[in-house]
Parts: sequence; structure tokens; C-alpha cells
Amino acid sequence: MTRFILVRHGETDWNRIERFRGRADLPLSPAGLAQAEAAAQRIAADWSPSAAYTSPLTRALQTAQAIASRCGLVAQPYPDLVDIDYGAWQGLTPEEVQRRWPRAYHAWYRVPHVARIPDGETLDQVKTRAIRAISEIGRRHEDQTVVVVSHSVVNRTILLGILETGLGRFWHVRQDTAALNVFESSPSGFVVVSLNDTCHLRSQPSRNGLQDKPSAP
Repeated sequence: MTRFILVRHGETDWNRIERFRGRADLPLSPAGLAQAEAAAQRIAADWSPSAAYTSPLTRALQTAQAIASRCGLVAQPYPDLVDIDYGAWQGLTPEEVQRRWPRAYHAWYRVPHVARIPDGETLDQVKTRAIRAISEIGRRHEDQTVVVVSHSVVNRTILLGILETGLGRFWHVRQDTAALNVFESSPSGFVVVSLNDTCHLRSQPSRNGLQDKPSAP
């Protein structure tokens, strides 16, 4: 059995001002750094991971480095864990996207599994590479515990993938900044142990951009 501790990175300024982040290489905000440290303390206290893998983007790498430092590890960037490519939407606010691409915007929040972001990735493309990453990491670390740090969109597709649930349920999985998810793999399949655990952040402020939750049913 391999145990995965799947972590969303800490807060950035673009979480607070609600912009589509994607491949923009943003650092953690001061609050995000505190969240990363809180996640690191929790993981070091509750588990003994053998490795830490991360999206190569700075916000995820900083989160992974905080965790790895506490656990005596080195954070290893893994390209397939990078955030979704938001294409033409990157850096824009939801309001700006809604004005310029109203049909695509509403599709993203209502039928995300079929939404097409101009010049960007689909959720199915994200899921394919993210599950590939999990499968490869699992093969490298059989019977060990590993930390994987990525992004809201990537984490949701991983969780829906291991649950064999369609991407149409994308907005039914919440991922707060610095949240922990735990699941285990075995020859018989995956078992989810916990989702969106933020108990370690009870003393930390939590803010999430609109792109991390649907604006309409």
C-alpha cells in the first residue's frame, strides 16, 4: 500500500483578489507562507513521508519546501503536477472573463467537463497527466508515504479520477488553500481517507478566489 498526502499550495495574492492563476508563477503571500508552515508541522507530526513531489510553480514549490524541510526531505519538482493552463484567461478576474467569453465562462462553472478555455487545457487533459503522475509516483514508492503538492484544479481531477467519478462533479470537491487530502493505493484500487482537511489552519485566515468555487449551480 502507498499512502498519498495530497496538498494544495498556500495562499497567493491572486487568491485574495480573484484572478485565474494557471501557469502564472506566483509566490505565496505572507498568509500563504504561514499556511505552508502549518501544513508542514501537521504532516511532520502525523506521518513519516519518504518523499515530497511538487508542481514546479513557485507557490507549490514553496509549500513543498516547507513540508520537506520539516520532514528531512528535498522537494522534487514534477512537471505533470503543474497547474491547469488557463490560456487566454490567465491573469484576468472572473468578471473580465465573463464579459469577454460569456458562453465559455458559464460552461466552466456549470458543465466544466465539456468547457473549452480559449488557448487553454481541458479538465480531461489535466486529469490525464495528473493521474499519470500519481501512478508513476506510486510505482516509485510502494508501501511508503509520499507528499504531493499541487493546485486546486489538479487536485480535484486526481481525487475524481481515483474515485472513478466523472469530471462533471468537479465543483463538488472543495480544495482550500493548504488543505490536505489523504488516499491509499493497493492492488485492489484506491481508498480515500480524508478530503480537504484544514484542521491545521484553524488559527490562519482562509481566502479563496472565485475560480475555486462555482458562481452558479
